[in-house]
Amino acid sequence: MKNTLFTFLIGILILTVPVKFTIAQDNDTTKGYKFTTVKDLSVCSVKNQYSSGTCWSFSSNSFFEAELLRMGKGEFDLSEMFVVWHTYSDKAVSYVRWHGDNNFGGGGAFHDVLYVLENYGMMPEEIYDGKVIGEKNHVHGEMDAVLKGYMDAVLKNKNKKLTPVWHDGLDGILDAYLGELPESFIYEGTEYTPRSFADNLGIKAEDYVEIGSYTHHPFYGQFILEVPDNWLYGEIYNVPMDEMMAIIDNALDNGYTVGWGADVSEKGFSWKNGVAIVPDEDVSDLNGTEKEKWEKLTKREKKAALYKFDGPHKEKTITQEMRQQEFDDYLTTDDHGMHITGTATDQDGNKYYIVKNSWGTDGTIYNGYFYASVPYVQLKTIDLIIHKDAVPENLRKKLGF
Repeated sequence: MKNTLFTFLIGILILTVPVKFTIAQDNDTTKGYKFTTVKDLSVCSVKNQYSSGTCWSFSSNSFFEAELLRMGKGEFDLSEMFVVWHTYSDKAVSYVRWHGDNNFGGGGAFHDVLYVLENYGMMPEEIYDGKVIGEKNHVHGEMDAVLKGYMDAVLKNKNKKLTPVWHDGLDGILDAYLGELPESFIYEGTEYTPRSFADNLGIKAEDYVEIGSYTHHPFYGQFILEVPDNWLYGEIYNVPMDEMMAIIDNALDNGYTVGWGADVSEKGFSWKNGVAIVPDEDVSDLNGTEKEKWEKLTKREKKAALYKFDGPHKEKTITQEMRQQEFDDYLTTDDHGMHITGTATDQDGNKYYIVKNSWGTDGTIYNGYFYASVPYVQLKTIDLIIHKDAVPENLRKKLGF
């Protein structure tokens, strides 16, 4: 997953503390969305991926930080760039093995973090923040381009065979842009290696599953999710859309947060307004007077009216077929990884999911969070990561875990 829609010029990396979601107050009581929190789970502070395509690492770490809180392990700020360093390094090997016929870039998936935890360990953010090039925030444009150019030069193979040092060169670039990885470190008075620190966290890959909902594969089985950033060819469990939503709700109701991969390239997604919706362009339930006014509008005026974000609108009824068609037509792509942390209702009683983002808090009306409507989550979800125990028991049996 990667986000290319917004590049923020100002961002702060906030110290990690467990926080409760706080709604910004609006003095105008006649316009806009008015949300009432229903479920609000404890999570750590909002971070800022800034100018980097590493939302997958930020959202996954946010999810696992919340898991550590839930497990009674305490507060942690895990290093996103430790994960990025290792995934880029191993992704390069895959890129060579596939002769460059797979994806090589800054994007990734939820299971990449579990892969790093299992194979390399983990570090705290205060030990390895990946900021060694003189920037206050993560700026990866040059690094991503240099890494891709280097790998493409390796694949061109001017020597007619690979040198034994090409991977050392790749890791050297990562060291230059992100910093060398320490073999051991002192954290809160105790000496750790990345391996021992991860073991102390107690996060086990086998406890987590990824879930999606697609009709091009059988339900209640697993398949390799066909998105470019799935370089590890990770499998997800496939369930009907209604059961995918039931899994999210069951998780939140029982104190588990949810890692959420979704498409944010929609007109109905407004970071500025703090909402993600799927307006019903038919507006079939208008009363007589409203309908007359609506039908007199031009197509452009109707679009503008639908996306004014001035308060709740009627939204589309999403079907399994609709979400599949959006995926098949590349209208739903793996844009962005986020973190669902609770639920709320608007002034009309419509349900929304509270979503923690990784774009910082400056200039946001909900302190780095936004509200995603049920239709938006139904239509635009790519996949979820969740603890197995958060899945309803009847579905666990169907899925075989």
